[in-house]
Amino acid sequence: MTPIKECLINKSTKTNPIWLMRQAGRYLPEFREIRKENPDFIKLCLNPNLAKDITLQPIKRFDFDAAIIFSDILMVPYGMGQSVEFKKNFGPSLGSLELNKLQNVTKNDFTKNLSSVYKLLSSLKNSEDLENKDLIGFVGAPWTLLVYMINKTSPKNGLSGDFFKDEILINEVLDLLDKFIKTHIENQINAGATIIQIFDSWAGLIQNNFDKFLYNPTLSLVNYVKNLGVPVICFPRGISDYVKFSKIVKPSMINIDYDVDPGILTKSLDIPVQGGLDPKFLLSSKENLKKQVKKYLEIFKDHPYVFNLGHGILPETQVEMVYELVETVRSYK
Repeated sequence: MTPIKECLINKSTKTNPIWLMRQAGRYLPEFREIRKENPDFIKLCLNPNLAKDITLQPIKRFDFDAAIIFSDILMVPYGMGQSVEFKKNFGPSLGSLELNKLQNVTKNDFTKNLSSVYKLLSSLKNSEDLENKDLIGFVGAPWTLLVYMINKTSPKNGLSGDFFKDEILINEVLDLLDKFIKTHIENQINAGATIIQIFDSWAGLIQNNFDKFLYNPTLSLVNYVKNLGVPVICFPRGISDYVKFSKIVKPSMINIDYDVDPGILTKSLDIPVQGGLDPKFLLSSKENLKKQVKKYLEIFKDHPYVFNLGHGILPETQVEMVYELVETVRSYK
């Protein structure tokens, strides 16, 4: 059994498995080399050979306990037929949302559009580099994808003023997202994913209607993944109450962000916990990094815990700091 599955299924606290969100990415010089030659991010995600190399780069360097596929949560709207591109110094830019076109997209169309993602998983499934390691597939949660699809760009500065104006559009898009996210999940599992993580990157923007936008749509996905016999990790970033979320949605494991007090969770949760460390600590000194890492390991020493960050690793992170992080986690007794 893989270290993460041991933690998830047997609730083991003997060791703390480790992997990092965005572990395959811009902080690695070998990734930057590939990226320089491949400026179109979507095309890069849809190149199974290069995406395989990128997925395995951090495994070969740091021997993490899991690989997460090199892809993006916006592959789902792309697969549904909405145009998606990533602009330098701007981020994602999505095209117009034409509901009638999206409603005509079939599951077969969607699967064909994202077939390269599933080829990537199939090619990784039996890789010698992933022996006794998990292969993590992932999706964006319905709320976060709804935000991108209607806002057409990152909501870093909040949602556009008329975001909630068209309730019919919102309801229709949520229904479509439930269908196509589930298709993407099933295809990833069939291709070799051993764990699914659901990223709700903008869950912290939800002000009301939590049942409609957070709990019910995520619970629908969690139950679907569980019925397919695979563990599911939820990361509803920025919400104020991880305990309530966990009790309603019941993921196999909850990934926490760096604004939550981890000490509260050990008393209130009976499921494994993942993550929490602020990625900015990887930009500080080695001494401070060790201190912050050990704080999480100490808090969760008697609770099943997978070491990870409270958000994705930052591009300016130095490789030697990641080595320091891994060594600190692995040598902790």
